[in-house]
Amino acid sequence: MTPPQTRQEPVTVRVFTQRFSSTPRGARLARLLAQHQLDRWGHPHDGELSATVAQIVAELAANAVTHGRVPGRDFQLTLSYTPGRLLVVDVSDTRTERRPALLAPASLSDSGRGLLLVDALASRWEIVDRVPVGKTVRAELDL
Repeated sequence: MTPPQTRQEPVTVRVFTQRFSSTPRGARLARLLAQHQLDRWGHPHDGELSATVAQIVAELAANAVTHGRVPGRDFQLTLSYTPGRLLVVDVSDTRTERRPALLAPASLSDSGRGLLLVDALASRWEIVDRVPVGKTVRAELDL
């Protein structure tokens, strides 16, 4: 006797990938295009998910431009969206020797809080090696 067949809905993963110049302008454009892509996927600009992703992309892109910049090399943003399940934000750069760390900034410092924000906003985050060279900072949001 064969077991009864259950119909499962297909899992659709939507992916957006774009390279940007390693400049403040490129970081700003990455944030804006991430929000635009989320809007195309049904999450409007004024929604909570859009605001959260915009903040995460802004912080990770700023880090890629400031600390991961290699002259003549771009950084890359990838959004992977599984509706109702997961949104993954990957920001990749080509610098391997400078890996971000979650540290408490000096109390009067104007910088150093980006990864603390990512840690607070994301369900989880990690740093993974990028092939062929570099690193990717990945932030995941459970939906």
